[in-house]
Amino acid sequence: MAKKFLTLDIGAANVALAEYESGAKGALTLVNYGIAPLSAPLDSGDAATILVPALMDIVREKGIHPGPVAISLSGQMVFPRFSAIPAAGGEEKFEQMIRYEIEQNVPFPIDEMVCDRQVLGDTENGDKAVMIVAAKVEQVEAITDAVASVGFRPELVDVAPLAFTNAVRASNGGDGTCAILLDIGAKTTSLVIVENDKVYNRSIPIGGKNITRDISQALGCTAEEAEALKIEKGYVSLGGVVEDEDQVADRISKVCRAIMTRLQAEISRSVNFYRSQQGGGAPVKLYLTGGTALLPQVDKFFAEALKIEVEFFNPFSFIGVAAGVDQDALGSDGAFLAPTTGLALHMTGAARFAINLLPMSIVAARAEQAKIPIVAAASAVFVAALALVYIGIGRQAEVVETKYDSVQAKVNVLKGFETKLKAAEKEVEAAKASADKVKDLLGRRYAAVSRLGAVRGSMGMGMWIEKWEQNRVTIRGWKDSLDVMVGVNAAQNNGRKQTPSEIVVGKLKGNIGVEPDSIKIADMTSLGKDAALEQFTVEVKFK
Repeated sequence: MAKKFLTLDIGAANVALAEYESGAKGALTLVNYGIAPLSAPLDSGDAATILVPALMDIVREKGIHPGPVAISLSGQMVFPRFSAIPAAGGEEKFEQMIRYEIEQNVPFPIDEMVCDRQVLGDTENGDKAVMIVAAKVEQVEAITDAVASVGFRPELVDVAPLAFTNAVRASNGGDGTCAILLDIGAKTTSLVIVENDKVYNRSIPIGGKNITRDISQALGCTAEEAEALKIEKGYVSLGGVVEDEDQVADRISKVCRAIMTRLQAEISRSVNFYRSQQGGGAPVKLYLTGGTALLPQVDKFFAEALKIEVEFFNPFSFIGVAAGVDQDALGSDGAFLAPTTGLALHMTGAARFAINLLPMSIVAARAEQAKIPIVAAASAVFVAALALVYIGIGRQAEVVETKYDSVQAKVNVLKGFETKLKAAEKEVEAAKASADKVKDLLGRRYAAVSRLGAVRGSMGMGMWIEKWEQNRVTIRGWKDSLDVMVGVNAAQNNGRKQTPSEIVVGKLKGNIGVEPDSIKIADMTSLGKDAALEQFTVEVKFK
């Protein structure tokens, strides 16, 4: 049976949400995807304010239903470190050494970080080559909370450069050659050098916004105008004496070349560092991806400057594409989707580099949720046991009542046993009081279950209880699911249309445990862009 995976890559300027399907023998197929711009970089404000509208746009436009999702963070949000750690001393000592490496190399207290590590293999000295990745837990939780608020369930948090690396390895079968993977984004460029199980990752603060800024300065125009000119006329000049007849295009091409020259210098520095520190080989190929890599002649520039083969990475050369996906749009959008293919591979267990920065707060919450069925079953057994006790006490009370009548008859005859009879009466009263306490306890427990059942039984598919405060119950639902419920209800009622809140109120009024006259709608709210969610608060009193 095919299994679907949701993947979300969060960049500096865009988010890409893609849905993949795993078929026979683990083969992946792109089923649906959407890309939306962010109103501002995530590091410039509240993550929910920036991220949620973009996600809602994709959900609404592409019809992708929220569910479990794998997330990749941009390289600038994480701190990658590569260390050689002695293997002697056992697993406990090994973990202590890794913690020490994190404390020494990450510029924040370890308690403020979420970290993961992966052993890459053995060094020539017999040590363990370890990749350590850390991120600020506050930033990661802000993102996962924002994603969860739209209805998604974060399952893992990966890093975009490593997801990209996993996708490239899957495309070439991990041929072992030394290659540079270059994801040129809006604010930063993620560089990965990969060779067999060796990997080196660095985030370079050069990207498309640098080009836009320099065009704005060179032409004396606004940033918005510079961005439009970059898209319309931008390309990377290859140098020489030939100039473009269009003077504006010529100046823009030289600005692009200047920025790419700075980036090429940083790449060369990274290659030299990798070769000297990790004993790696010389790169023989460069894979390009990212929005800024779409500038014309970028590939020719790097091929000439670095003297190696350059190829635009196409993840859909080895991953299938469903018939419903727009092939023309995918031609240009593929540059933004490479990390999502790596995330899908991670979800299927086919990723070589499997880092997960899912915050412990989410892991702990999931563990608590997993206990709920066990607690519910135990509660059911407890309630059943109380019910048996209640039945037994009821029968005992009947026996006591019979005895009481008998004693009363004897009292009329045997006045001399008055003291003994009074003692027997006290015993009867004590038994009654004990039975009443148990009945009261069972009654209150039954009332709570009955009230929850009354509200849940009045709700339709796609609805859930958001908040319950005394007699105020707040209910939310996905608008598309609510529209279906309204249509079904109308068909059952001779075309008479009711709102979702009216349907719920009508069902509540028909419940025997509810005071019908007490029910009213206290508040109605539309949530999300274009009202993708509806919320209403019902005031209800129970008998």
